[in-house]
Amino acid sequence: MRSYRPAWWLPGPHTQTLWGKFGRRIRPAPTRIQRIETPDGDFVELHRLAPPPGAPSNVPRIILLHGLEGTIRSHYAQGLLAEAATRGWAADLLLFRSCGDELNHARRFYHSGETTDLALVIEHVRHEHPDNQLAIVGVSLGGNVTLKYLGERVTQLPPQLVAAAAVSVPFDLGRGSRHISQGFARVYERHFLRSLKQKVRDKSARYPDLIPPGALDQIATLYDFDDAFTAPIHGFRDADHYYTTSSSIHYLDSISIDTLLLSAQDDPFLPNDVLGQVQRIAETNPHLHIEFPDRGGHAGFVGGPPWHPEYYLERGVGEFLARRFV
Repeated sequence: MRSYRPAWWLPGPHTQTLWGKFGRRIRPAPTRIQRIETPDGDFVELHRLAPPPGAPSNVPRIILLHGLEGTIRSHYAQGLLAEAATRGWAADLLLFRSCGDELNHARRFYHSGETTDLALVIEHVRHEHPDNQLAIVGVSLGGNVTLKYLGERVTQLPPQLVAAAAVSVPFDLGRGSRHISQGFARVYERHFLRSLKQKVRDKSARYPDLIPPGALDQIATLYDFDDAFTAPIHGFRDADHYYTTSSSIHYLDSISIDTLLLSAQDDPFLPNDVLGQVQRIAETNPHLHIEFPDRGGHAGFVGGPPWHPEYYLERGVGEFLARRFV
C-alpha cells in the first residue's frame, strides 16, 4: 500500500465512494457482447475485451464481477477493463442476471451468494481458451460471490485459475445490511432500492405472482427487500438465512489460491469491526493478502491531485495479478 495515498481533495468516505460515479470520465472499453445460455433456460451476458492486436494467443484473462445493480457502465468495471487492456490482457465482464439491457427470462434474479453462473462462465472461458491463465476480480457483491466460489469449490477449481482479487467486499451480509440503513449510507440504500423495486415490477409482468400486491410499497430497507423477495425467490427461509448462508466471511479459511482482499477501513457499506474479523482469519490462511487502508470509501481508492487523479483500485489489482501470472 506504499503506493496509495488517498486524495486530499476527497476528504471523507462518501466523496471517495461517489467520485467514480459522478466525477470520473473514462472512455468505454471496446467490448463485444456474448450471451451464454444457462441450464435453467435463462441467460447471462459476457462483455468481452479482446487482447491487443498481435498479442500472443495465451495472454492472461481476467473474469470481472460487478457489484449490486452494477452494469457495463460502472466506473470500476470500465477502470478494470482499461487496466487489462493496458497490460495486454483479455477480460470478460459477467453481467449478473437482470443487469444487462434485457431483463432475464427466469423467475429468479441474482444475489450475493449465487455462484453457479460464475462457475458456468469460468468453464466456458477455460474450455474456449485452455492455454490461458485465469484470474477472477470481484467488486462489492461480486467480490462476495468470488470469495464464496473460491471457498466452496476448493477441490474443484480449474488449474488455469491462478489468482483472484476481491474489492470492497460485504464480507458479513447481515451486518452490512444493517449498517447501510444508518446515517448518510441511507442515500446508497435508497438508490439500490429504487433500481431493485423497478426490476421486480418489470418482472411481475411475466410472473404476476412474483410478490404479493402492495408488498413493494412496504419495503423501506435492503433487509426488507431481501426478506420479502431475494430470500424466498431463491430458496432461503428469510433474509437472515440468506445472509448466513451467503456471507463470504464463512468461506475465507478454505481459499487455496492467492487472493487479494482490498477494502477501506472507512467503507460506508460495512462496519469496521468486520474487517478486523477478516484480518484475523487471514492470519491463518497464507493465500489471503490483506490491504485495508484507513481511507478509500467503497470501491473508491482515489489518489493523486485533482488535475490528475490516480485510481489504486485497478492499479493495485493489476499489480497483484501481474505477479501471479507467469
